[in-house]
Amino acid sequence: MRQYCSRLPTDIGVILIEASDDAILSVAFVDQKVEPQNAVTIQENDISRQGVQQLSEYFAGERTTFSLPLSPTGTAFQQRVWTQLCEVPYGETASYLDIAKALAKPTATRAVGAANGKNPIAIVIPCHRIIGANGKLTGYAGGLERKSYLLELESR
Repeated sequence: MRQYCSRLPTDIGVILIEASDDAILSVAFVDQKVEPQNAVTIQENDISRQGVQQLSEYFAGERTTFSLPLSPTGTAFQQRVWTQLCEVPYGETASYLDIAKALAKPTATRAVGAANGKNPIAIVIPCHRIIGANGKLTGYAGGLERKSYLLELESR
């Protein structure tokens, strides 16, 4: 499978959008992950450029939902968690417990947290909207400062 990459500079860091011919594979802050191994062959495609366009609109406050084809890689449980994350509306938050209950697994809050942390498509699959049951910000692969920024952006 051929992979394509686009970069998006934002106020909270550079985002790398990786895509296949058919879907977005990952959206991550560059400092979160290793760069693609063969930087010489990095190319954009229509899908990765659509990711840049829609994320740019999101950061400008012009987009509240995404309409990108997604193909995150993960276990069946992770996939279920990520699907549930997409049910949390723009500008709202849910707890790890809320997600576990929605999956009919109310004792699986730690597993939900682990799946949330493995989300390969940040922002688009809105793992930043998940907070502790006490209302406090907890864990975010991109850092709590970024999580706070994204929640503040969505509250405007």
